[in-house]
Amino acid sequence: MPSSPEDTADRTGRHDPSGSPESLILHATDNGVSWITLNRPEAMNAVTWDQRERIIALLAEASADPGIRAVVLTATGRGFCAGADLRGAPATDDRVPGDVARTIRLGAQRLIAAVLDCEKPVIAAVNGTAAGIGAHLAFACDLVLAAESAKFIEVFVRRGLVPDGGGAYLLPRLIGPQRAKELMFFGDSLPARDAERLGLVNRTVPDEELAATARVWAQRLAEGPTRSITLTKQLVNASLDADRATAFAAEAMAQEINMTTQDANEGVASFVERRAPKYRGI
Repeated sequence: MPSSPEDTADRTGRHDPSGSPESLILHATDNGVSWITLNRPEAMNAVTWDQRERIIALLAEASADPGIRAVVLTATGRGFCAGADLRGAPATDDRVPGDVARTIRLGAQRLIAAVLDCEKPVIAAVNGTAAGIGAHLAFACDLVLAAESAKFIEVFVRRGLVPDGGGAYLLPRLIGPQRAKELMFFGDSLPARDAERLGLVNRTVPDEELAATARVWAQRLAEGPTRSITLTKQLVNASLDADRATAFAAEAMAQEINMTTQDANEGVASFVERRAPKYRGI
């Protein structure tokens, strides 16, 4: 079974009658930043099949577009994402062996991989409850900002489920196995401040300052050396599964590639000339 939403989430069908995928995922670009906003506040932003595919497509577009230099993932209402919408899941009696694993591979895991593999830095601006796959969606981002009212819930155990959407991969790497097991075994609600203390959140801010803080962070990234940041993201993500020799070789090759970029040349030139660099993302 796919990731479960909170009990408060509205379980509507795959093709949501309340609007198109475009209206359920708001998208705008501003000064090199792609803003992706989940927009089903009445359902605590439990993510539908259509929404998931739209987010994956927008992340792929951000990777390919040199004009996009950072991404912010956020939501409307009081929930960031209450998990996956389960209405389209096969009924228990209709499932055959392989259905569940296939659904997870093609669904929740593809969504999390799209964030991890995005070639631009991704900021999560968590405005409210992030449960199940919603929590993992935030944890997959490169930087996590959270409103003080936000909370994170490994909700799976409450439903008798195994964590999916990459949770058992992400959490031990972020906070270690013991802390990850505590969250996953008990399914307790974790307030934003406690999530920050554990290392799951970079910064907790007052609710009314979340959007402004996300904008400042995103703009800093958008004005930075984009290819350098992309290569750094790839190095850090890969290092968690690599031995020292492999990690060192990857680091040297990344620097070799990076030194062919205009931004690297600009960074060195600005240092020599004692001026602020002007990066163009190329």
